[in-house]
Amino acid sequence: MTLERFHGNPLQGLITLLKVQKTMQSSVHKVRPPSKLPAKELLLLWGVSIIIAVLGLGDLPLRDFDEGIVARVALELTHHKGAEVLLPKLWDAPYLNKPPGLHWLIAAGISLNHQWEPSNSNAEMVVRLIPSLISTLIVPLGGLVQWQLLKHDKSSCLSTSAILLTILPIARHGRLAMLDGSFLSAMALLWLLLLANDRSPMDKIRMLGVGLVSSSMLLLKAPLILPAWFAAVIPIAWGKEFNHWWRGKLSIWLAIGLIPGFGWHLWHGLNRGAAALWLWGGDGAGRVLFDAGEGSDLGWKVPVIEILEGGWPWLALWPIAIVCAWQARNRRWGRWSIGSLVVLMMAILPLKTQLPWYSHPLWLPFALICGPLLGSLIERDNSKPHFGKKYLEQIPLFWLSLGIFIFFFGSIASTGLIASIKPYSSIALAIGIGWTLGGLLLINPERKKRKYGAFCLIAGNLSALALLMGSPLWLWELNENWPVKPVAELATATDSREIVIEGSEERPSLNWYAEKRIKRLKDSPDSSWILTRNPKQVQRMHSPRECTAMQTKELWTLLFCESKSN
Repeated sequence: MTLERFHGNPLQGLITLLKVQKTMQSSVHKVRPPSKLPAKELLLLWGVSIIIAVLGLGDLPLRDFDEGIVARVALELTHHKGAEVLLPKLWDAPYLNKPPGLHWLIAAGISLNHQWEPSNSNAEMVVRLIPSLISTLIVPLGGLVQWQLLKHDKSSCLSTSAILLTILPIARHGRLAMLDGSFLSAMALLWLLLLANDRSPMDKIRMLGVGLVSSSMLLLKAPLILPAWFAAVIPIAWGKEFNHWWRGKLSIWLAIGLIPGFGWHLWHGLNRGAAALWLWGGDGAGRVLFDAGEGSDLGWKVPVIEILEGGWPWLALWPIAIVCAWQARNRRWGRWSIGSLVVLMMAILPLKTQLPWYSHPLWLPFALICGPLLGSLIERDNSKPHFGKKYLEQIPLFWLSLGIFIFFFGSIASTGLIASIKPYSSIALAIGIGWTLGGLLLINPERKKRKYGAFCLIAGNLSALALLMGSPLWLWELNENWPVKPVAELATATDSREIVIEGSEERPSLNWYAEKRIKRLKDSPDSSWILTRNPKQVQRMHSPRECTAMQTKELWTLLFCESKSN
């Protein structure tokens, strides 16, 4: 527009031009500028997750079966030299259950710890520390994955990280000397690197990273790399993303990154022959797919129960979030959220052997699906209507009501009228206060107060997690009814390596603390040294021998049995 168009009245033309310019400027200011990556906020959330992870980490004994076995394999690796380090052993026999990727790292931590003994007061901390720290990486990595799926959506990015920070199973399983938390972090990094490809020169570095992360997964839980990869490849193929960035030369960088993982499995096969296949088949995918082992009575219901128990308070977002993700299946976020969830569910639900931590990979798609809805509760962007908006607006009321109920439960528990629930009172009070304030403030029409509401909700969960992890309540599912440390003290009272235990399955944690393998009595009935809670019964079982009680500790007795003829 120019003044010539208003040659009859130049002043009117100038005024009109200024008005148009002002209108254009105001419309530009209404457009929200692209958000910058919230790096500082993600680092802060990661720092909080580290604090939660190490809080009370070494206060409780290692548990059966996984922690006791992982710790022992790592300890034996510290005694190996040269190429022997590549071939893990358990009680001097080939260890064929899992690759030694995490065991090597724990072994390095043990080596750095001076005057090492399993009975040291800091032994549990040393064994659990590295797996725990690696597991915390899921918090920033999950947020970064969401950032790639919904670029410039700061609220969804931080909401996803906050959800991963406050999920109980992620916090609890991640702090154990197990492989599941580390694998979840590796899977998130794999997805992030694949999502970040954009036909730039950095793609070759990203594909090298994809190969190295895949190698780490092959060295953690090798068979699980297949569903982790399929959960990424299917959304990529669905959205035809390969067409935008894949180039043949990238396969070279991917192959270079895969060398450590495939190299170890090749070395393992060359040295242990057909026995190495047990890691993939007999004790890997084959066992969990076809053998109904211990803990699997409920079958597919186990991972469903784990989600229903561990997903609070975000589980309230879950139903509507799935519908929203399906409706957005033509967008990158919808394809990845739905595709990864379906693939991982297809891999986990049919397993014959079911244990609670087998469902651990599901938490990443859970957070990716629920994160944007939590962000939507804060932002309330009316320009983007979506299915279930009215339902979503009622969720803060639900959290408010639930928070009030939990607060009253905690108040009653704190009185001590019901002794069995008193230890949970402070945890319930923290959740109750956080959810009540969070729900109340999220209803507020002011965005600033809704942000405070989300903070209260997250802070309530974090306070409860801190109280839980600082107490002896966080370690359950032990499959035990007696503590191992007193029995281990009895076992170390004798220098004999031939010692057995009566009336129990072999317990790896007992072996760890006793620093010797204690087999079952029925497997070695002629052993002279016997740990038992029924000395008279054992003596009747071995009538030709005379048994003497050498020491007793907490209902357990160490017997020495010898032939009567002597």
